[in-house]
Amino acid sequence: MTDELLKWRDEFPILGDTTYLISHSLGAMPRRVYERMNEYAETWATRGIRAWAEGWWEMPLSVGDVLAPIIGAPPRTVAMHQNVSVCQSLILSCFPPRGRRNKIVYSSLEFPSVTYVYEAHARDGSYRIVTVPSDDGIRVSNERLLEAIDEETLLVPISHVLFKSAFLQDARAITERAHEVGAIVVLDTYQSAGTVPFSVTDLDVDFATGGSVKWLCGGAGAGYLYVHPRWHDVLEPKVTGWMAHEQPFAFEAGAIKYASGIARFLHGSPAIPTLYSARSGYEIINEIGIENIRAKNQRQTTKLIELAEAAGFDVTSPRDAKQRGGTITVNAPHAANVVKSLAEENILVDFRPGAGVRISPHFYTSDEELTRIIESMKRIVDTKAFAGHEAAAAY
Repeated sequence: MTDELLKWRDEFPILGDTTYLISHSLGAMPRRVYERMNEYAETWATRGIRAWAEGWWEMPLSVGDVLAPIIGAPPRTVAMHQNVSVCQSLILSCFPPRGRRNKIVYSSLEFPSVTYVYEAHARDGSYRIVTVPSDDGIRVSNERLLEAIDEETLLVPISHVLFKSAFLQDARAITERAHEVGAIVVLDTYQSAGTVPFSVTDLDVDFATGGSVKWLCGGAGAGYLYVHPRWHDVLEPKVTGWMAHEQPFAFEAGAIKYASGIARFLHGSPAIPTLYSARSGYEIINEIGIENIRAKNQRQTTKLIELAEAAGFDVTSPRDAKQRGGTITVNAPHAANVVKSLAEENILVDFRPGAGVRISPHFYTSDEELTRIIESMKRIVDTKAFAGHEAAAAY
């Protein structure tokens, strides 16, 4: 079978000497990032302060427009930020508790950085946190999650794809239930954007957050925040800054006068270099098409599951490709040490406590690399003696 997407391998330098199956953690860098970062340096060197008026000031929104089609968002609905923690804090600052409507509902399998934000704000008793437990560490019962969302619920911050198991949650059903009782949905698309087709518009979520460091191949420090247009001129974020002002260069003292549209969800000065680096990955994902990436990923993750189980490993990700994001997790003995041994052979994956070895093929992955990773894991487990306490790998 001919794999047309393999033509992209030459665009990613690390693939020349590395089996790179860790795009769920850090996507491979596109070669054109060298050009983009040089463009940044040349612009700064030759245009100086003029660069702000010649494009830099608009980059948090113009780069957001490049990302928007990947998540099914209209133009001027995505603002770029540093990371998801900032975005979640900004969203929460828009919604003070209102009487009994002060409940925040999420699952026990959310990414910890997200829950840290909400738990910190709940310390003074203003918010009530309801955590819906998982029975197996792979998924959370959708029925149980829907039951927890009621008329006292303020916010429902949920992951589209769970980071430990790659379980794909039913965002549509959760959003419909939340809106039925007047609650707000914040969809974390970090582990789905770039590998799972979806549309924030069709799902009708209120907010979506994510970052570029994983499947989007955009590097670190470029988070994104989607805000549904119905909220653009209604909310007044308390996490804010001068870029959110309607006349930022007036430098007015006192309370902020919010800009209209998505700009009111900006805050302080943007990290311009990261926006230069992120754009290349977005362009490539848009050019290939999410549907094409998804089809290949489902085929390859299914093959990985078959190979892993044939080698005697227990797979802790959903078997049904429709319920699975882009990653599979393998519960190998001494998983953290296995990951370290693989890295010594230039095979890059990672380990998470309670999950196992996480393996993620992307559009640039060859079928031969799938065989290589499982064969290497099997050989390492069978031939190496690991002693001492299991510790998380560095990745």
